[in-house]
This record gives sequence, C-alpha cells and structure tokens, in this order.
Amino acid sequence: MAESAPVFELLQTDVRSGARLGRLTTARGPIDTPAFMPVGTQASVKALDPRELREVGAQIILANTYHLAILPGLEILRGAGGLHRFMSWPFPILTDSGGYQVFSLASIRKVKPDGVEFRSHLDGCKLFLGPREAMEIQRVLGSDIAMVLDECPPHDCPVRAVRAAVERTLRWARLCREQPRAAGQLVFAIVQGGAHPALREECARALVGMDFDGYAIGGVSVGEPEAEMMKAVEATVPFLPARQPRYAMGLGTPPQMVELVARGVDLFDCVLPTRVARNGTAFTRRGALTIKAGYNKAEFGPIEAGCTCYACRHFSRAYIRHLFNVGEILALRLLSVHNCHLYLQLMADVRAHLAAGTFPEFHREFTAGYVPSKNVRAARASRGY
Repeated sequence: MAESAPVFELLQTDVRSGARLGRLTTARGPIDTPAFMPVGTQASVKALDPRELREVGAQIILANTYHLAILPGLEILRGAGGLHRFMSWPFPILTDSGGYQVFSLASIRKVKPDGVEFRSHLDGCKLFLGPREAMEIQRVLGSDIAMVLDECPPHDCPVRAVRAAVERTLRWARLCREQPRAAGQLVFAIVQGGAHPALREECARALVGMDFDGYAIGGVSVGEPEAEMMKAVEATVPFLPARQPRYAMGLGTPPQMVELVARGVDLFDCVLPTRVARNGTAFTRRGALTIKAGYNKAEFGPIEAGCTCYACRHFSRAYIRHLFNVGEILALRLLSVHNCHLYLQLMADVRAHLAAGTFPEFHREFTAGYVPSKNVRAARASRGY
C-alpha cells in the first residue's frame, strides 16, 4: 500500500535563521507557509466578503468554536451542512477551540476539571465546553483544522496557576485526541506554560508524544510585553517537530510576524488588520498611519505607494478620509481590504525571499524600516475578537 502524502512538507529552511518555507495540505486544498489567517470569528471576516478575501490572497481563515456554538448554534450549522457551506467559503478553515475565551471571558466562566462552564456573553445562558464538546462542535463545523481545548492563563498569574493550566491542558489534549473527527479534519495541540521555559518545554514534549497533526504556541499576545512574548516563542519552538506546522496564536503586527518567521513559526492569525481599519488606521510597509488625520485632507495619492490592492489602485487617502468623516461604511471596507492585502502580501514576499535564499536581508531591511505605532500597540493589548 502506498504511503499517504505528508500533512506538512518542509520545502526549505533558511540556514541563517530558523525561517521555513513549507506547504500544509488540508482536505480543501494546500496552504503555502509562512501564512497569515484572517480572523472570521463569527463566520465572517469583518467588512469583507469571500470574494474579496480571495482577491487579497487569503488561503485559509479562522473561526471560533465558542462564538458559533452560541450563534447561530449547532442545529443551524448542522442543517446548513457545515461552516463552509453556511458562509460560502469552500477553502480551508481553522477553528479555535474556545480556549482563548477561558482567558478573555474570565468574568463569566468557571474552570472545572472536565471543562469550562460559561455564562453566555449574550443572554447569560449556560454553555459547557469540555474536550468532548469542543471537538464535537468542530466536527459539526467541519473545519479543516480543529484546535484542542486548552487553558490560556493570564501572563502575570503565579507559577502554580500556570502549572495547573499546563496540567489541565495536557489532560484535555489527551481527551481531544480520542474524539472522532470530521472527514479529513486535522487536529492541532496548543502549548501553554506562560513565561516559564521549563513549563513550556514540559508541555511541548508531552503534546508531541501524543502525536498531533500540528502544534500551536498558546498563551502569547495576552497583554505581556513584546520581549516576553518573543521569549515564550523561543522557549517553545525547539521542542516542536521540524516536520510539522507551527502556529503562533493571536499574532501579530507586521514586524512581529517577520520576527517570528525568523524563529521558525509557520502560521499566524490576528484581528488587527480589520480592527484598526474600523478605527481609521492603515498598515504600510513603513508602519501604521491614521487615515482620519488632517494631513490626509488633500492627499490624493493612494494609502501606500506601490500597493496593488483594490483600495490603493482606485482611491486616495483624501477620499477615504472623507468617507470616515461622513460616516460611510465604505471607508472601513476599503481600509480592511488594504490591511488584509498588506498582511497577506507580506507573507507572500516572505515566501518568495525564502525560496530565493534572501530572507535574512529582507528581514533586516523590513524591521529596520518599520516604525511601530502607539495606537496599534494599544489595540494589540486587547486580543479579543
């Protein structure tokens, strides 16, 4: 019998950094890595339709188990034939398990040995999410990549609480591993351990021993300083298999992604491109700029010179600023198109430089030329969807 094709093919590794060029195969098509996943928490990437997502280069999007279990609910999703048909997106989808909501919705949940009891953020009704429930929901959704249920602790909690979260994460991962899957569904585990390298190593080694299809680095971008976030990733990557995909959850700004590619990360997701767009901020290769600012009043050039997105090809900063000033929804749609295009094109450029052997030069030039924005840092500090 012929061997099945590997889930992840490592095509090239940069010898001067940890950066990797790869291809992740899913039931609904391949994903070239490094890759960014636009966030469509509630079966929609905010302000963008599926056609626009494909036009800006999206290969895969992310949706959320907790939110979809509440609305529209499993009965509707089952009747629709799964999430892909429901939202008319026939390409790969990764579903977060709801583990992040254990952190972000701490005021309305209670962690128990066998799962988490939530009070719905909408109407207060109870929702229990354990390993079996999380995997069942993702099986109904029919996502191409399902995440195990984990506990994501706050970055500043005591070490004993982080250890308890690691132990619970491992226990839940074993149960998730045993659950039935949708046809062709891959399952990724999530490494926790906070800012404690020994706990991250322990968690990673135990999860690798369970043999999942891929591994995520969790417990980052939860309010910790950027330097601490980088250290958490660096403490995790060495203990993850080289021949399987690595996913940094909830990250990040453009330079953060480039830095983490250099540290061996393959997949990213983040709400920033669409979130800051709704507030009038555009990402560029040199940093973020405020379109609503007065200096754009008579700026008749594009958001970013040389950008090939629909917004930059057809509209000026002055026009988009005008749309914001008069409250037209087209403003946030155009900025969402531009920001998602920038993120996805950045990953395409990273892949091209990896293939050409010039990634270290690109890495150095890009990070040196990018000016961080205080507004974007403030938005990142609240990762919620």
